[in-house]
Amino acid sequence: MQTRDCGQFKGRSPERRAGTQGFTLLEVLVALSVMAMAVTLVLQLFSTNLRSVARSGDVTSATVRADSRIREILMEPLAAETAWSEATDDGYRMDVLVREVLKERTQNLPVRMMEVILVIRWVDGIMEKRLELKTAKSVDRAAPAGEV
Repeated sequence: MQTRDCGQFKGRSPERRAGTQGFTLLEVLVALSVMAMAVTLVLQLFSTNLRSVARSGDVTSATVRADSRIREILMEPLAAETAWSEATDDGYRMDVLVREVLKERTQNLPVRMMEVILVIRWVDGIMEKRLELKTAKSVDRAAPAGEV
């Protein structure tokens, strides 16, 4: 059996040709551009997720503050309709409204229904955000103003 000597393929196996030794510059550039697009999309997803987490943290903080304040209000005697505003040191503003509801349904009962509406506002960037909580409390109709 005789072997052929191909001068251009010395030291290489006959299956490999001159054009298949590695990646061309064009292939490398295409691969890098595809990877750059994938990394960019992943980073955009992360930044969107971080913004959502920060916003939900603000809403959670406002909800906890408003819930705490509305519980304090419910512990007080609610003898008359009233409204007031409060501001906290960390930038929250609370507007509170206490009013009697269902007057015609409770006029023959020994209790009155008082609705408490608390609106909490805060600034997020350039936008003002707000959250509204409502609850009700039955108040003894015969109780003096200082008692529950």
